[in-house]
Amino acid sequence: MHRSRQEAATGALRAFNLGPFSARQAPQHGFHIIGRFLRLLSVYAAYRYLVTEGISVVVFMFVCLLGSAGLFLILQRPWRGRPLSSSLLVPTLINGGVMALSLVLWGRGLRTCGPVRTILAEYAGAVLGAISTLLFGRSGFIWRRVAGLVAILAAFYFLSQGWALSSNSPFSSGKSLRGEEEVRHIGLWSMLLPALSGVLAALRRIISRRVSLKSLSKKRLHAVTVTSAACCLFPFALVNLALTKGQAHPEHHASPAWAYSSTILFGIVLIFYVDSFVEDRLHVVVASPQHLLVTAAGIIILELLYGMDFSLLGFTLCTSVLGLGIYEATSTDRGKGKAGESSHSDFLNEDQDPLTMSTLPS
Repeated sequence: MHRSRQEAATGALRAFNLGPFSARQAPQHGFHIIGRFLRLLSVYAAYRYLVTEGISVVVFMFVCLLGSAGLFLILQRPWRGRPLSSSLLVPTLINGGVMALSLVLWGRGLRTCGPVRTILAEYAGAVLGAISTLLFGRSGFIWRRVAGLVAILAAFYFLSQGWALSSNSPFSSGKSLRGEEEVRHIGLWSMLLPALSGVLAALRRIISRRVSLKSLSKKRLHAVTVTSAACCLFPFALVNLALTKGQAHPEHHASPAWAYSSTILFGIVLIFYVDSFVEDRLHVVVASPQHLLVTAAGIIILELLYGMDFSLLGFTLCTSVLGLGIYEATSTDRGKGKAGESSHSDFLNEDQDPLTMSTLPS
């Protein structure tokens, strides 16, 4: 009895990262917070540029992927060291296509939905973990997983109805003047593109994790993935440039240098190292309530600084329901199950303990 209580307490502390060495991990948490904030800053820069300039999302993402691929190749040099086998390269190249499609959908969603709903829609990948734990988890906790999945879907429904926007939130008394452009994209289907992008991004991370576990070359393979994504978008970017050639271009209002450089440096390159570092050292993965908490705090700061169409109360409600749903739906209760059960429930679950990632089926 005493041992079971101790294991339960240890699991609770691990879930909220409140272990006995949390004070010594303060610099690592600071690195996580700063890295996430810089990434969110790049999202707002990209949003302003895409909206004001009207540039093709495919062209914008291709240029960003091209610059990011160059940096990753310089930093990782995947051609050096032990040669990568075809069994690793083939899924990595396919993963590049998934990444390219995910970023294009993300960019289109950013232009139509705005930063808040697009960023939160990235957590739609948690639905994969929720479904996997629901199908393969222990039957005694099905009600928790069903409730968590319902909470996740409810949070995205509230976001699609504009609860995070002061112009549409039921908690706001007046209409925002800055929300007129975003009101046209309120509705159940408004978050379809960013939600699909979030699901594809989660699928990409799952493939990358399963491939890199076999070779322990996660960073080298990611450089190949980003390069493959840039190659996939190359012909589509050429077609878009050919179609838009000769058309009248709008006056420049936003800085293209800041939009491209911030997206390359912070939105693609830096955030990969930040997420990898935090996942390995702090055991905080992308689809987790802790990750969502840091993201939500950064969104609140940037929304207030930019003076966006933002409802603090509605946003807090949506993120709280989403975080609670992720926590309940993706909990695997490893301490109470057998190793074989946890391996099945972790198959599509992003919210995993890195110490038990070796239980993934090969």
